[in-house]
Amino acid sequence: MEQSGQQYDEASTIFSPDGRLYQVEYAREAVKKGSTTMGFKWKDGVLLLAHKPETSRLVNLRSLEKIYQIDDHIACAATGLVADGRHLVEIAREEAQWNKVRYNEPISVKDLVNLLCEYEHMYTRFDGVRPFGVVLLIGGIDDTGKHLFSTDPSGAYLGYKAVCEGKKSNDAMTQFTKNYASDISLNQALELGFQTLKKITKQKFNTEMVEAAVIDQKDGYHKLSSETLKRLAEKQSPNEKE
Repeated sequence: MEQSGQQYDEASTIFSPDGRLYQVEYAREAVKKGSTTMGFKWKDGVLLLAHKPETSRLVNLRSLEKIYQIDDHIACAATGLVADGRHLVEIAREEAQWNKVRYNEPISVKDLVNLLCEYEHMYTRFDGVRPFGVVLLIGGIDDTGKHLFSTDPSGAYLGYKAVCEGKKSNDAMTQFTKNYASDISLNQALELGFQTLKKITKQKFNTEMVEAAVIDQKDGYHKLSSETLKRLAEKQSPNEKE
C-alpha cells in the first residue's frame, strides 16, 4: 500500500523520498511572507535596511523593531516570525558577551554566524521542536574586514555583497545585480535601497516606514535617524522622481 506524502510533514527530522525536509521548507515560506530587509557592503562598512509596512494607521511605526544591535561591531536585520528573530538575537548577544569573558576580545563576525547557525541546525535534528521561521542578515566589521551574511532556517549561511530577504526579495536581487558596485558609498547604498523599495512595494514610500543601521570602522554600530533618512531620500536624481 502506497503511503501518503503527508507523513513527511510530521517532523523536521523526516526526509521525504527525494531528500527534502518539508518543515524547513515551510519555515522558508514564513520568511517569504516577512517584511523586506536588505543588506549592503559599502566602501567603509555595512548598511542594513528594513521596511516596516503600515498595516494600520493606528500602529506606531516607531514601535516596530527590525534591526538589532548584537555587539559594538555587529548588528542584524530579521525577517519572518518576529518572536523567533528576537530569540536568536538574544542567543547571538549571549555568545558575543561570552566570547569577551573567555578570550577578552570581541567575537569575529563569521564565528558568531557559525555558532548561531549551529544552534538553528539543532532545531532540524530533534523531535518536538521546529525550525526557526526567520532569516537574519548579519553585518559587521572585525579584524578581517567587513562582512555581510544571510542565515537560513536549515542552519546554512552565505556571505554577500548585497542581499535582500522577505517579500519580493527576488525582484530586489535583480535590481542589486544591475546596480550594485563594490566601491559604493553609504549615500549610494541608501539610494539603491530606497529606489528598490519604491519599485517592489505597492505602498507609497515613506522614510518613517524604513529602519536603517550602519556599522563602520569609525563609529561602530549606529542607527540612522528618521530625519537623516528623509534628507537623504529627498536627494534622489530628477529622473527617478515621479
